Amino acid sequence: MASLRHHGTWDGPRVRGDLPGPRSAALLARQDRHESNARTYPRHLPIAIQEASGPYVRDVDGNVFLDFLSGAGVLSLGHNHPALVRAVIEQLDRLTHGLDFPTPVKDEFTQSQLSMLPPGLRDRMKVHFCGPTGANAVEAAIKLCKIATGRSDIVSFQGGFHGSSSAAMALTGLVAQKRPVANGLPGVHFFPYPYCARCPVGLEPHACDISCATYLERSLTDSHGGIPLPAAVILELVLGEGGVVPMRAEFARRVRQLTAELGIPLIVDEVQTGCGRTGTWFAFEQYGITPDVIIASKALSGIGAPVAVILYDRRLDSWAPGAHTGTFRGNQLAFAAGVEAIRVFHREDVAGNVRRRGQQMARILAGLVDRPWVHEVRGRGLMWGIELAHPADGRPATAMARRVQAHALRNGLIFELGGRDDCVVRLMPPLNVDADVVDTACAILLAAIDTCTSDDGAGHAPSAAVHAHRNHE
Repeated sequence: MASLRHHGTWDGPRVRGDLPGPRSAALLARQDRHESNARTYPRHLPIAIQEASGPYVRDVDGNVFLDFLSGAGVLSLGHNHPALVRAVIEQLDRLTHGLDFPTPVKDEFTQSQLSMLPPGLRDRMKVHFCGPTGANAVEAAIKLCKIATGRSDIVSFQGGFHGSSSAAMALTGLVAQKRPVANGLPGVHFFPYPYCARCPVGLEPHACDISCATYLERSLTDSHGGIPLPAAVILELVLGEGGVVPMRAEFARRVRQLTAELGIPLIVDEVQTGCGRTGTWFAFEQYGITPDVIIASKALSGIGAPVAVILYDRRLDSWAPGAHTGTFRGNQLAFAAGVEAIRVFHREDVAGNVRRRGQQMARILAGLVDRPWVHEVRGRGLMWGIELAHPADGRPATAMARRVQAHALRNGLIFELGGRDDCVVRLMPPLNVDADVVDTACAILLAAIDTCTSDDGAGHAPSAAVHAHRNHE
C-alpha cells in the first residue's frame, strides 16, 4: 500500500466500506481494553490512524480522510510539514531536553515569539516556559497574577474552556467536567459571555447593547457587589470548545478598559486562537486591546511537539526562583520546530492564506443559514462553527450533530463537535490549506447536513453554491 508521504499531491479523500474497518476495529478494541475510559476522540471518530501528510490522514484500513480537526488545532501547518520535520531531525543530533538552561535554539525560539507581538508590546513582555500543556500555562498565569497582585479571586466567563487540570478546570464553564471532582479551586466568579445567538441574560439576539459588559462593570465596581477586587480576569476572544463564538469587539474593549482602570491584570487565553488561527498571530490584535498576560501552547511548534508559554508584562514579574517549574519545559525539538514554523509563516504568507481561505469558507457556509436545522454559522479566519438546533424550539440538536459528523466521516472528512451539548460542528483545518481542499471539505459537510436533516432522509448532492466557489483569489 503506497504511503502518503511518497506523494507530493493527493487526489482527495477516499473511504471504502464501513467504518471502522476491520484493522481499525481491532485496534479500537485493544484501546478499549487497555486505555483509560477518559479517551474521547475515537468514540465518535472510530478510526485508527496509520500515517498522515498535509491535510490528509490514512487509517490502518487504507481509508484517506481530510483532517479538519488538525490535532485539536495543534497541527497549524498540517501533518509532517517537511521544513518542520527537517528542523526536528537536525535538532535531534544536538540536544533534545534542556530543562530551563539557555540553549541557542531556545533563545532563538524566545526571540521569534517576542517578534510576533505588536511593536508596542514586544519590548515590555517577558516569556515564562511552563509544562508542556496549555492547562499548565493557564495555571502559571493564574499563579503569576495572584503573586503580583496579592489578591485571590479570579473572574472567568461562561462557555470558556481553559483545561482539565485542577485550577484550569475551575476556570472552565463546562459543568459536567468538574461536577464529579470535589473541592475545586475557590474564588472563581463566572460572568456572562456575549453569546448573542443564545443570550445569557435572555434578551433577543443582538439586542442586548452589550449588557454583559455592563453587568461585569457594575459588579466589580459595586461596593455591595459581593466580589473582592480580583487578581485577574481571564477570557477567550473566540470560544473554542465552547462552540466557536467570537467575542464582540466592543465587549472586549470595555473589559480591557475596566480592568486597566481597576488595576486588574487581563489574561487572554490564546491556546486555540494563537499562532495565526484567526488571521493574525494572536486574536487580540483584531480587537484593539493589549493584554497583560498571553497564554499560548497548541500550535507553537506547528508539528505537535508540546510546548507552552505565557508572555506577560514585565511589571508582573514577581516570581521567586522555582515558583512555577516543569520538567518538560525545555523541549528542544519543539523549539526547533517552532522557530521554523514562524519562518514558514512569513515565507509562505500563511496569515494571508488564513484570511483568504476564511473568506472562502464564509462564502460557502453562508449558504447554510437558510437550512432549518442551522441555528448560526460563525467564525474567524480558519476557526468555524455551525450550530445545529431543533427548528421548532431552538434546542441544541446534539443527536443531529452526531449524525452529521458520522456521515461526513464516512465520506472522508474529520471534524469534532463542541459547544453546548456538542451541537456545534467545529472546523479547524491546517492554516496552509488550499482552496480546492476547502471546497472539497465544505462540499462533504454541506451534503452531510442536507442528507441528515432532510425529511425523507433521501439526501442531496452537494449544493451548487459549493461548486460556484471553485474560482478563488
